Amino acid sequence: MVKKPAATPRREESLSRGRIIEAAIALLDEAGESGLTFRALSQRLATGPGAIYWHVANKSELLTAACDTIVARTMDAPLADATPEDTIRAIALGMFDAIDEHPWVGSALTHAPGQLPVIRILERLGRQLQALGVPQACQWRTVSALLNYILGVGGQNAANRQFAQAEGLDRTEFLGSVANAWSDLDPDDYPFARSVAGLFPDHDDREDFLFGVDLILRGVGT
Repeated sequence: MVKKPAATPRREESLSRGRIIEAAIALLDEAGESGLTFRALSQRLATGPGAIYWHVANKSELLTAACDTIVARTMDAPLADATPEDTIRAIALGMFDAIDEHPWVGSALTHAPGQLPVIRILERLGRQLQALGVPQACQWRTVSALLNYILGVGGQNAANRQFAQAEGLDRTEFLGSVANAWSDLDPDDYPFARSVAGLFPDHDDREDFLFGVDLILRGVGT
């Protein structure tokens, strides 16, 4: 009796665009944007680059898709009975935390103007501004101000954290050294910098961020 050849072992999980994106997110979190290569992705997924290219055209598309996945999760977080102002604060803080957890997201958003990740944020913010009664003629400028603030401050905070990790800096010690340096500045040339130097060591980045959001919301209220 002729024996049948052994069957080729099947993958426990078939390759899909979603699975590729999740693997890309893991690589980006571990090694940053430079660590996302189709070779590294192929090794992680135990497949060939050709199989990945079947689902994703290039690295730029993959990076945008990974960014969109993080943004979509943040935008879809449930908010029960929240006012438009509270919803805007939640959206802003959600993105601040998402960029802090996934620093590459900030860079990916700046390189994807007009694409779905940015549109998701604009849509959520814009609806709340409409609910607040912002005149249509002012809606674009207002949502742009909010978006630029959220991405700008969130991205800078993530960059600061990455720099501190790369240099092995302790946050409290580093801010203390900055405060001391500012306190030693010429009082005639830098009176303001000297006056706020003492606030540096104990300031909270998230609280400072939300204070800025509230400043914009006060402007919306007027």
